[in-house]
Amino acid sequence: MALKKVSSLRSTLVPRAVLAVTSAALLTATFASGCSSSNSGSNSTAENLTGRGPITYVEGKDTTETGAVKQLIERWNAAHPDEKVTFKEQSNDASQQYDDLVQHLRAKESDYDVVALDVPWTAEFAAKGWIQPLKDSFAIDTSTLLSPPVASATYNGTLYAAPRNTNGGLLFYRKDLVPEAPKTWTELLADCPKAKDAGIGCYAGQFAQYEGLTVNTAEVINAFGGSFVGSDGKTPTVNSPQAKQGLQTLVDAYKNGDMPKEVITFKEPESQNAFVTGKVMFMRGWPSSFGEAGSDASAVKDKFAVAPLPGKDGIGASTLGGYNAAISAFSKNKATALDFLRFLISEDAQHIVAAGALPPVRASVYDDPALIAKMPYLSALKDSIASAVPRPVTPFYPAVSKAIQDNAYAAITGTESVDAAIDAMQKGIETAGS
Repeated sequence: MALKKVSSLRSTLVPRAVLAVTSAALLTATFASGCSSSNSGSNSTAENLTGRGPITYVEGKDTTETGAVKQLIERWNAAHPDEKVTFKEQSNDASQQYDDLVQHLRAKESDYDVVALDVPWTAEFAAKGWIQPLKDSFAIDTSTLLSPPVASATYNGTLYAAPRNTNGGLLFYRKDLVPEAPKTWTELLADCPKAKDAGIGCYAGQFAQYEGLTVNTAEVINAFGGSFVGSDGKTPTVNSPQAKQGLQTLVDAYKNGDMPKEVITFKEPESQNAFVTGKVMFMRGWPSSFGEAGSDASAVKDKFAVAPLPGKDGIGASTLGGYNAAISAFSKNKATALDFLRFLISEDAQHIVAAGALPPVRASVYDDPALIAKMPYLSALKDSIASAVPRPVTPFYPAVSKAIQDNAYAAITGTESVDAAIDAMQKGIETAGS
C-alpha cells in the first residue's frame, strides 16, 4: 500500500491513541472522588454465571474507517441469533465514557453486559468489584496473545478483562540522516550532533505537563529498570537508582539541548508537527503519526522510518495503550458475555480489529503480509508492544499519574533535582489512596 493510502488511516488511529494517553488525566476528579479498594460488587460476581441471552456491549464512538466495532458485532450476531449483541455507542469523549460507566456500574445496573475499558481503568473497576474476574469456569485462553496487553487486564494476579486492542509507542527517525535506528538511549544521544549539523532539533516527545508526560517519563524509567508501584497496586517503588538514572537521562537531554527547549509545551499534535515539518530528527510517537509523516504534504515523506523505542541496553519499554473488554458483575447473561469475550480475541475478530487500523492483541496477526503491506509499521509495533509495560496498575491511577508528571516536569525544567523529584514521586504515590 502506498503511503498516501496509509495516511487515510490516521483518522482512525488518532482517537484511540490520544484516548490511550489522555483519558486518565481528563478523569482525575471523578476517578479520585470515588476510588477506594472496597469490593462493592463482590457478591454480584458469583451471580448469573450461566445466564444466556441478548447482551449489550458498551464502547466509545467507533471512529475506525472500516466500522470495526460494528463489523465485530455483525459477525457475532450472524452466528448467534438467539444471543445477539447490541452496541451501545458512547461519545468520543473519554471523561464522558468513564462517567457513564461509573454511573451504571456503581448503581449495579444490569443493562451494560460487556464494557470497553481504557487500560488504566481496569484496576479500579476490578478493585471495586464492578467487573467479573476471569478465573475458574470463566477463565479465557490468553496463550496466543501478546503478554503486555494481558498484563494490563490483570489486577492482583487475576485477569479481569480480555484485551481487545492495544497500542505502543514508536521511534520515528530520519533515515536520510541516521541510516540505522538507535537501539539504546546512549546511541540515540550520540546521534544528536547529526541533527545539529542539519540545523534541526534532535529528539521530541510529549513533555507538556499532562498525561503524555507520565507516559514519556514512565517509558524511560521502565527502560532503565525502574518501576512505580508494587504488584499490590499501592506500594510505591519509584525511589530506586534505576528510576533516577532514567529520569536523569531526560533531564540531561533537555539541559544539553538534545531536546528543543519548546518540547516542554509539546503534546501529540505539536511533537508530530515538529517531525512532519522536518524540525526534529527523532520523535517518540504513536502509530497514528505514520500516515501524516508519509503524506504528500510532509517534509519527511520517503525520508523516515520507524523502530521500537530505545532502552538502556536494547529495545526499550513502551507504555501500553488500548482497550480491555470486561464483563459487568451485574450482567444477567454472563455465559453469553464470556463467549463474546472469547470471540473478541479470536483470530477472525482480531483481523477485523487490525483492518480497522487498531493494533491487535493476537501475536499472529502482526505477521499477516496483507496487513503489513497496508501498515508498514506493524513489525516495529509488534516488537514495541512485546516489550511494553502498562501504566502503573493501581486503583489510584490519576493521583499516581499526577505525582509522576508534576515531579518529572519539575526535574526536566530544572526546578527540582532528580533526587528530590523521585523522592516526591515516591511520597505522592504513597499517599495516592488517601
